[in-house]
Amino acid sequence: MSLEVIQPGILSLLQDRGRFGAHRIGLTNGGPLDPEAFSWCNRLLDNPANATAVEVSFGGARLRARVDTFICVTGAAMPLHINDREQALWTVHRVGAGDEISLGFAERGCRAYLGVADGFTVAPSFGSSATVMRESIGGLHGDKLRSGDLLPCAAVEQRKRRYLHPASLPHYHDQVTLRVIPGYQQAHFSRLQQRRFFSHAYMVSERCDRMGYRLEGPAIQCDLEGILSEGICAGAIQIPADGQPIVLLNDRQTIGGYPKIGSALSLDTARLAQLRPGGTVHFAPISPHGAHNALHLAHSQALRKTMLEHRD
Repeated sequence: MSLEVIQPGILSLLQDRGRFGAHRIGLTNGGPLDPEAFSWCNRLLDNPANATAVEVSFGGARLRARVDTFICVTGAAMPLHINDREQALWTVHRVGAGDEISLGFAERGCRAYLGVADGFTVAPSFGSSATVMRESIGGLHGDKLRSGDLLPCAAVEQRKRRYLHPASLPHYHDQVTLRVIPGYQQAHFSRLQQRRFFSHAYMVSERCDRMGYRLEGPAIQCDLEGILSEGICAGAIQIPADGQPIVLLNDRQTIGGYPKIGSALSLDTARLAQLRPGGTVHFAPISPHGAHNALHLAHSQALRKTMLEHRD
């Protein structure tokens, strides 16, 4: 009982919420680049919050159901077809054995999440099914999905056919503002360098992936020539020797030696991960207190969003 991968698309990875508590042995987090879309995929399917789904980057995936179940696709605007009939995103759909599921190329955003009822049954590696290709762990074989892979899942006969209210859907744009929490190394960037960083736009370069987004724009200088390697949090903004910021994401290395001007708020890195090369990034400072308030507010707003149910 499974979904068979006919065509994996550009990059499709099995992900749960991520691998935590393993930095001490050099393993990074992995997990969904857009936790909001991933979470809604499981919520709509009435799955556990940590159920494994497929993160599809840019689109082009095709799968065939070998079991009767329910699916849901959230995130980037990738046209969804079941047996060549277009279906709505952010909606639970019934599929039967033999049905073909296809995701076109993203029209807005670039990461979508395909989940099944009860999640994909994948053995955990170091406590998680999250795929990190650089470390060759997680997923089916520590790598991206390939044609012919079978994604194990249970037969499910009953599920509420929920969908997210249109007014609650996130909007993906070609520019984002990242709120930056200052770090202890910020004092090593002069007031002029900080003003330059926060007042100019940066462009997402072609060198962007799950490890981090390299940006292009005014170079930022730091009076630190180098530092001892130290632990790196998600969202850390490194400034290497060329002065071009790198925003580190889920598959980042666990330690690094570049100066960091601060760390981007996790709510905003999710939007950053939906930007394609050529997208625009602005930075804005936020205090730790303001960041906590923003996270609590976002959580409260998510609880108030409305799920509706189709009546067959």
